[in-house]
Amino acid sequence: MKDRLKKIREDAIDNIKSANNLDKLEEIRVKYMGKKGELTLLLREMGKIAKEERPIIGRLANEIREEIEKELFLAKERIKEEIKAERIEKEKIDISISKRSRRLGHRHPLLITIDELEDLFISMGFSVVEGPEIETVENNFDALNSPENHPSRDLTDTFYITEDILLRTHTSPVQIRAMKEMEPPLKIVSAGRTFRFDDVDDTHSPMFHQLEGLVVDENITMANLMHTINIFIKELFGKDMKTRFRPHYFPFTEPSAEVDVSCFKCKGEGCSVCNGTGWSMELLGCGMVHPKVLKNCGIDPEKYSGFAFGMGIDRITMVKYGIDNIRLLFENDNRFLEQF
Repeated sequence: MKDRLKKIREDAIDNIKSANNLDKLEEIRVKYMGKKGELTLLLREMGKIAKEERPIIGRLANEIREEIEKELFLAKERIKEEIKAERIEKEKIDISISKRSRRLGHRHPLLITIDELEDLFISMGFSVVEGPEIETVENNFDALNSPENHPSRDLTDTFYITEDILLRTHTSPVQIRAMKEMEPPLKIVSAGRTFRFDDVDDTHSPMFHQLEGLVVDENITMANLMHTINIFIKELFGKDMKTRFRPHYFPFTEPSAEVDVSCFKCKGEGCSVCNGTGWSMELLGCGMVHPKVLKNCGIDPEKYSGFAFGMGIDRITMVKYGIDNIRLLFENDNRFLEQF
C-alpha cells in the first residue's frame, strides 16, 4: 500500500504542476481527492491491512493528502496570478508617456472670426445676444414682414420640422425675440448657425454662419447705418478699405442696400481678382428696419426707428484667410486646422 500511496503522490503532483487553468486543476483535485478519488478509495482499504501497519499507513496517507492539497493551493494561486497579469497586460495604460508628445488643439477659423466680430461690435457699444436654432415660422418669416409667397418659405428652400417649426434660415429671429422682450433703445448683435437648402460646392453649404446687428432708438437714420458699417469694415480689414452701398430689396428693411468692399488684393486699383473693378464680392446686406417689423414686435414706428445688417461669417472667414473652398471649414481636417 505504501508503494501505491507514493505512486498516487507522484502522479498527482506531476499533473498539478502541468495544469495551466483552474478547470484542469479542479479535475485533478476530484480525480485524487474527491469522494471517488484514487486516494480516497485507497484509504477505504485500510481495514484490509494488519493492525500494526495501520498507524504507519495512516500517517503516510495524511502527509500525502496534505502535500497534494498544498500543491493544489500553490498551483491555484499561480494560475490566478498568470490570469491577472495577462488581463493587466491587455488593459494597461501607459502613464509614463512623454508630455512633450501631447498635441494641443487649434481654434477653428470660424470661431476665431466670430470672436473677433463680436469683440469689435462690443467695442462699438453693442451687446451680444443669442437665440435658438429651431424657430417658429412666426419669428422666422411672419414678424419679419416676409410675404407668404416669398421663395424662402418653400419646402424646397427651408428645412421644416413641422408646419410651424423650422431650422432658422437666418439669425434675424434673434432680433425679433429681442424687440419683443426688451424695450428700446436696442443695440445688439447675434451670431450663430443658420440652415437653408443648398447644393454643396466651393462657396455654398446647407449649414452656414451669420452675424446680424440691430439698432433701435429715436431718430436713427441711414447715416447712422452707413457710419456704423464704414467703421466696422475699416476696423476689420484695414483703414484703406472702402465701402460701396448698392440699392437692394429685403422684406424686413426699407430702404435696403448691399455693401461691397474694396478688392482685398489690389485695394481698389483694379486687378484680375476683381475683374478690374476694384471691388470685391458683396459682403453684407443692410437697411432701415421696416415700420411693419417694429409694429409686429410692439414698438411704435412713429417714435422709434432703427437699422439692421447681416453678413455671412463663412464668407468673411474665407476672405480673411484666403480660403477658396467652404468645405474646408466643416471637414475637420487637422492638416487644415493646424494652420490657424
